[in-house]
Amino acid sequence: MTQSVSIADLMAQSGVAFGTSGARGLVSAMTDRVCFAYTTAFLQHLTAIGQFAPGTAVAIAGDLRESSPRIMAACATAVRHMAGTVDHCGFVPSPAVAAYGFAKGIPSLMVTGSHIPDDRNGIKFNRVDGEVLKPDEMAIRAQDVALPDLFDEAGMLKDGARAEPLMNAATPYIARYADAFGAQALSGMQLGVYEHSAVGRDILVALVEALGGTAVSLGRSEKFIPVDTEAVRPEDQALARQWATELGLDAILSTDGDSDRPLLADESGVWMRGDVLGILCARALGIAAIATPISCNSAVELSGLFSDVARTRIGSPFVIEAMQALLAKGQESVCGYEANGGFLLATPVEVDGRTLGALPTRDAVLPILSVLVDARRRGVTLSELQEQLPERYTFSERLQNYPTAQSQTLIAHLEGGDEAAILARLTDLFGALAGEAVAIDRTDGLRVHFADGDIIHLRPSGNAPELRCYTESDSMERAVMLNGQVLGLLRDYSVPA
Repeated sequence: MTQSVSIADLMAQSGVAFGTSGARGLVSAMTDRVCFAYTTAFLQHLTAIGQFAPGTAVAIAGDLRESSPRIMAACATAVRHMAGTVDHCGFVPSPAVAAYGFAKGIPSLMVTGSHIPDDRNGIKFNRVDGEVLKPDEMAIRAQDVALPDLFDEAGMLKDGARAEPLMNAATPYIARYADAFGAQALSGMQLGVYEHSAVGRDILVALVEALGGTAVSLGRSEKFIPVDTEAVRPEDQALARQWATELGLDAILSTDGDSDRPLLADESGVWMRGDVLGILCARALGIAAIATPISCNSAVELSGLFSDVARTRIGSPFVIEAMQALLAKGQESVCGYEANGGFLLATPVEVDGRTLGALPTRDAVLPILSVLVDARRRGVTLSELQEQLPERYTFSERLQNYPTAQSQTLIAHLEGGDEAAILARLTDLFGALAGEAVAIDRTDGLRVHFADGDIIHLRPSGNAPELRCYTESDSMERAVMLNGQVLGLLRDYSVPA
């Protein structure tokens, strides 16, 4: 007996909805039935556009959350139900399974909640030729799915999970960078690898050693740790400073949970901002044109290093669309990066005479390796490398457990009325912190420019009940202080009735 369900209705009922990086929700809401339905809808959409047919393989991987194996099994059941076969890639980074799928010309999906706490999880879908973009997402939402009688009353598979043979998606991913950079690229460097619960932790160690560096494993955890590369936890900041001092490290490498967002600390243990890492990576690779979200550091324009910079909404689908537009304009080398540090390579590049192929999905390894190799080549430390950029500094934090509806009500209040009224309201609210508000940008959330050069950017999170705050100023101390003051003010702020 089958039951027909609308994906749009299922999203509303379950609370598992599309954000900036696929479908995400509470683990308790991501039943086998829900995950089966979403995967089936994804494959129905690919069937309609000629990218899936009976017998087609689908690559599946997951991160190290406790819930990931069960969700992977539900997705695999959906693939088999659609008469596809499963390339079960095990537990590897999101960019590794995406690269595997692109190389094979097959769809792929990654079960991950990225950096958010492990009471939540998600599914990130990839077409055969790139990430699922917003038009694909809308088509998936519009699907109706016939669900077979495989689930119990709680929405779980009656027969439980089925084991799958493992494909080795990590091997070509490691070879991609080992072959491009060469066996001596990191020779002489002492590099800490903060492993925590990142799915790519062993890959980072393998790559440091393959490139001639010495890897020092640090902080491995069998319990999931929600490392957010845009809001590094105070304990992780303290650990990095301690490790750098005690061990004499040249740098510390890490990633978020699914290893598509990088963390790189300099020789003193200070974590670099992802948007600064993106600029330095693009410079090291000789990139001409960049797509980057509106929330990223304005040093990319001020540096004069790039012929074209396209600003976008926050989220890799928007960055990818902007990269495609830059390619359509005739740009020969194009990349994208996000404030979280994830780097997207739209075109092949030359690295010391060797070609590194395009990988137009968010990746953590490329910016880490490119910047380390560039610093070694120039004979400078990572902190000295950063000092070569214009002095603009960004910082981001968030109010957690701040309902999305509350964030949206706040933003709607702040940007209501004509521009003069908006600027006056923003000056009244933030004037004691940043002075006069002189301009706003609504590309994504509300970004406010102030007369003395400070920027405050507020945005509801796309995948968690959080209000994100990005600040930019002419010193890191100022950016950090301003961010804390803004969040402190908004924590107790009530929108007037």
